[in-house]
Amino acid sequence: MSSSPPGRRFAGPAIVTGAGQGLGRAFAHALAGEGVPVAVADLDGGNAERVAAEIRSRGGKAVGLAVDVGDPASTEGMAAAGGEQLGPPAILVNNAAVFSTLAMRPFTEIPIAEWTRVLNVNVTGTFLCARAVVPSMAAEGRGKIVNISSTTVFLGRPNYLHYVTSKAAVIGMTRALASEVGPLGVTVNAIAPGSTETEVERATITRADREQLAATSALKRVQVPEDLIGALLFFASADSDFVTGQTLIVDGGISFN
Repeated sequence: MSSSPPGRRFAGPAIVTGAGQGLGRAFAHALAGEGVPVAVADLDGGNAERVAAEIRSRGGKAVGLAVDVGDPASTEGMAAAGGEQLGPPAILVNNAAVFSTLAMRPFTEIPIAEWTRVLNVNVTGTFLCARAVVPSMAAEGRGKIVNISSTTVFLGRPNYLHYVTSKAAVIGMTRALASEVGPLGVTVNAIAPGSTETEVERATITRADREQLAATSALKRVQVPEDLIGALLFFASADSDFVTGQTLIVDGGISFN
């Protein structure tokens, strides 16, 4: 673990949503590795506690929280529980999203219930989590919100219209929220990852598909979670204190903006 304590490079405890697996798990471990106490939030409370236990076994400080980001009471409870157990949240990583379970299909065949669920988790969830933590950040006069979007927004990827729409909304929210909470000392930025290989399996993409996609990139290799850690730590730390409302594409040079 790094010897850098919160309060210097990092302002204090973090909440990472969707952190029971995949990118969220990697983000939680990365922040914990910098000495940041982490509330590992996930819809699956068992997965959340498992990741928190991994962090604790490595000398970090973490708690696991079962959270439904689409539910206002659940997100308020997340902020309260995280604050009670770790201290007022100074960093929020809005990572929770519906994606890996989605089937590719023409937009005319997307069930209305699925459309609603994707927007509720990916967009409303981001809104609710920010709303839950900003008051405590404002009270401290500082805070970092990092939203996870997707490079699919810039590629206009077909057959995932609900997902692409939701991630475009996250970018718009990032910009507008940055303007609103900037006077409170809170920055809001977004990361747009490319297709990233994690331990979470997806029926819609094979290893061969990933390698084919990687061949179209400037760096010619498959993206992994570690490729996103530098951007995350930049936006979550004092290094980005004068950067807000921005979206950083991290996809190895597949898209340019």
